[in-house]
Amino acid sequence: MTPVELSRTVLRAVRRAVDDGELSVAVPARAVVAPPGPGGRGDYATGIALQLARPAGQPPLRVAEVLRPYLAGAEGVSGVEITGPGFLNISLDGSAASALVRRILRDGLRYGHTDRLAGQVFAVCVPYEVRAEVLADALARIIATQGARVDISHDDVSQGAPHPLTLRPVPPPEDPAPLGLDAARWALLHPSPHDRPRVTADHLVQREGNPLFRVRYAHARTRAVCRNAADLGFGGEVGSVVSPDVGELVALLADHPRVLATAVVAVAPSSLSANGALGPDPAAPSRLTRHLLALADATLLLLPAVLPLGEEKPLAAHRARLALAEAAGVVLAGGLSLLGIDAPDHL
Repeated sequence: MTPVELSRTVLRAVRRAVDDGELSVAVPARAVVAPPGPGGRGDYATGIALQLARPAGQPPLRVAEVLRPYLAGAEGVSGVEITGPGFLNISLDGSAASALVRRILRDGLRYGHTDRLAGQVFAVCVPYEVRAEVLADALARIIATQGARVDISHDDVSQGAPHPLTLRPVPPPEDPAPLGLDAARWALLHPSPHDRPRVTADHLVQREGNPLFRVRYAHARTRAVCRNAADLGFGGEVGSVVSPDVGELVALLADHPRVLATAVVAVAPSSLSANGALGPDPAAPSRLTRHLLALADATLLLLPAVLPLGEEKPLAAHRARLALAEAAGVVLAGGLSLLGIDAPDHL
């Protein structure tokens, strides 16, 4: 639920209270919602009761008490508390996001792995060319997350699988070895197989313009905030993490298993798979790099709000965001490992 949607929910609660005769006021055009201030609770707070107190001819606390049950019963709201002179503190229903974070932390690097294709074997044939070799290796790693196996050969026909997939990506313009293992693999895997890869020193630059750096930096920062939180005496606790600033991150984390699963796609019976129904998708490693990049950017937006500022004490919201950051770091590390790229804790 976004702040705009929550504002509408607050106004609907006011309207229902007016319709039921609990309040005698004109329903305002808008209701301001914002993160709770000092002493507040939940995900958002609104001062609508203070705003309506004078026209209603009642104390703010009384107006808040009237509105509370209407607001608490709204879809997407898990709880409402009254604090101070009459602020309504609203907790959003974060059950789905919380379950997702809990699952990621439980599964660790195996998040998104299944056995749905257990026993399946796919034959892949590659030329003696560096990009084809790297692409086949990454594709095999990703497909293994679904329980299947890839047999890689340099022959025209693989024994036991007469119609192997032949990977022939556009080769690099020069030897990528001087970039080092990690940067070379990213340079070869990030572009789509039909695009010519860039083999340049840009892949080694430690700045935002380098996609590989952003992904590894985001992972390293999640590890750093976990260390910093431990120094402050608190750890992550799965709780309500629903707020507009983390919605995209939660969606990307939830999408990770689908990204892995689409490494194997349905193909025509006369096509390239051993069983005539499924086959490897050569674009899967490239798709995974783009997914990790989007996930890294969303993670970097979350991190400044994970730790308390100044003399602020760690709150439930900090613990929940820390658990979310830790989960994001797990998925980033797992994704990089499938590409054959290291995910260091320090950069």
